[in-house]
Amino acid sequence: MRILTFLHSFEPGGVERVALRLVRAWRAQGVDAPLFMGRTDGAMREEIATHLAYDVPRQPFATGWIETLWMIAMLPRAIVRLRPDALFCAGNSYTIVALAMKLLLGRRCPPILAKISNDLERRDMVAPIRWLYHRWLRLHGIFIDHFIGMEEPMAGEIEAAIPAAIRRISIIPDPALDEAQVMRLHHAPRPARKARTGGLRFVGVGRLATQKNVALMLRGFARGAAALDSLTIYGEGPERAMLTALCKDLGIADRVAWPGHVPDPASRLPEFDVFLLSSDYEGVPAVVVEALAAGLPIIATRCSVSMTALTGHGALAHLVDTGDLDAFSAAIRDAGRLRQDRAASLAQAQRFTVEQASHAYLARFQSIRRHAPACRNNFAPSD
Repeated sequence: MRILTFLHSFEPGGVERVALRLVRAWRAQGVDAPLFMGRTDGAMREEIATHLAYDVPRQPFATGWIETLWMIAMLPRAIVRLRPDALFCAGNSYTIVALAMKLLLGRRCPPILAKISNDLERRDMVAPIRWLYHRWLRLHGIFIDHFIGMEEPMAGEIEAAIPAAIRRISIIPDPALDEAQVMRLHHAPRPARKARTGGLRFVGVGRLATQKNVALMLRGFARGAAALDSLTIYGEGPERAMLTALCKDLGIADRVAWPGHVPDPASRLPEFDVFLLSSDYEGVPAVVVEALAAGLPIIATRCSVSMTALTGHGALAHLVDTGDLDAFSAAIRDAGRLRQDRAASLAQAQRFTVEQASHAYLARFQSIRRHAPACRNNFAPSD
């Protein structure tokens, strides 16, 4: 079986990181798993794609600003040349490419398995845009052959948003880490609370973009943190300048650190006392799985239908409503009282490993292959 994965670039992103892990795992299991990249830009190329073979088209100009159109233009040739048995659509942002492949290749398009990587409700959108978005989601049932959700509550969410997907949905916990990483995080030495500065060390990880609502985190920290508490935010993105300016306005610039993008930010988590997540919407945030593996107390927004299940129905995190500054601030103010059940956190994190997920994905690919035409035979000899 040949599984073709397509990604825009190596720019840091949870969807891309997971896809690269899966490709590497499938190849280690002897699966023919080609990887097609729109371009080679991005920090993850050196971070986790070293020695990972991939195809990339010649770049006549900088294509990042039209990456989706570029992928739609270039991917059909790769499909015709490689003749895969299935396509892996790694996340919501790639489904427009999947639709284009069905339209452009018709019966020659292999079956497509798509991972639903983000929230489908999108209550952050204004009403007209949200209505259009939900109409677009309903179309997915026509051109996606099988859907993967990342935690049990997502099955109902997918069925509600894409009624035609019923009986074509599987739940596979998102491969946020490998088994060795989970154990390294769990057993990493943890400095005593307040050992360095006399205050709690808060940490957040994520792209500095609107979805993550880092401004809520900063405002909550400004309101709720004690004078000696500190906050470190790993990640890079378009809102960095705005957020650093906000820190100055809030009077907390001297207590907030911005290391930017770093390789393997999960390995830094044991240095901290409390993990913060302030997103407006997510799928199943891998950073929460990383925090669970590290045994950190967690303060997070209910940014996903899966957050309650992911955090042991509230036993492994203090959850607040999205955008609720008062509740987020109060949780930070009371963070010194939080204690984490490290054994339960470890057990939950161990559900989300690439070793388990890679086998589960292969089983789904085999299933859709059995129920689809032999796609390689649909290519004309001249191809």
